[in-house]
Amino acid sequence: MIRIGIDAMGGDYAPKEQIQGAMLAIKKIDDIEINLYGDKDIIAQYLTDSTRINVIDAKYAIPMGEKNPIQAIKTHKDSSMVVALSSLRLEENDAVVSSGATQALIAGAHLLVRRMKGFKRTAIAPLIPRADGGQTILLDAGANLTIKPEYMLQQAYFAKIYAQKVLKIEDPKVGLINIGTEDGKGREFDQEVFKLFKETDLFSFYGNVEPKVIFDPPCDILISDGFTANIVMKSIEGAAKGLASMLKKHLTSSFLGKIGALLAKKNLIKFKQHVSAEEIGGAVIFGLYKPVIKAQGASKAYGFYNGIRQAANICRERVFETVQEYVESQKDLEDE
Repeated sequence: MIRIGIDAMGGDYAPKEQIQGAMLAIKKIDDIEINLYGDKDIIAQYLTDSTRINVIDAKYAIPMGEKNPIQAIKTHKDSSMVVALSSLRLEENDAVVSSGATQALIAGAHLLVRRMKGFKRTAIAPLIPRADGGQTILLDAGANLTIKPEYMLQQAYFAKIYAQKVLKIEDPKVGLINIGTEDGKGREFDQEVFKLFKETDLFSFYGNVEPKVIFDPPCDILISDGFTANIVMKSIEGAAKGLASMLKKHLTSSFLGKIGALLAKKNLIKFKQHVSAEEIGGAVIFGLYKPVIKAQGASKAYGFYNGIRQAANICRERVFETVQEYVESQKDLEDE
């Protein structure tokens, strides 16, 4: 059985949606057990089916707006997030899913789970929807504002393994986010990364990719430093919300527009589902000792279920173990 730890108290709608998402996951996924970390008394109000679900009492919930995440992790050792993350090093779980405060989760992952041996820098890797119905891996979405090109090589390799094993893409292509597609574009840093990626045989490198094709990219993985990729990610989120708001305004501004909206209702619902983060699950933190999934803070039950499904797939396909084996083999070569 794959054991998934759930931070039941983290998130805008915790613990109700987390618990309902866990029960849904148990119904849909046969090979998992779930450990819920949170206030037992509160969890009991929502847990109507405890099949393959255990509850571990952890009274404190780190606030979503926590201003000092490192201090919060160090101080509140009884919090649901800290106890859940600590369970990975204790071998009590194979993965953890949380909708809790992002910075606290990242800090906790580094302090309590720690990087896999030999992996230089972790990366936050959300999945973004594609026009063709697929998904693109985007990294690093904020873990490292500055980074060395050789560390990005590890991150891109991790993304390749994830794409192969979880997204089932046989030969995933890596694209470097840049201001132009031509060789030699971008900062000195981008040029160094380009040269390194072009020379490697670890993965197929497409070349430079402009952000304007983010929803229809010529590759399966988009990578940059944490500052650049985070701006890209937030631009996508802002554009999606802004376009949805403008579309709604125009469709409801006239009688004919309302009729059109009514006729297109089914297609509009499909479009909303396609771009919804609820359908994806969450962002994986690449390079940790074991998988940690950051589900959206506003995740409802279905979105949280998808985060659990994503975690189970990663464990089932041995994504982290495969990368660890490669990193250790490289260290052995260096030692020789």
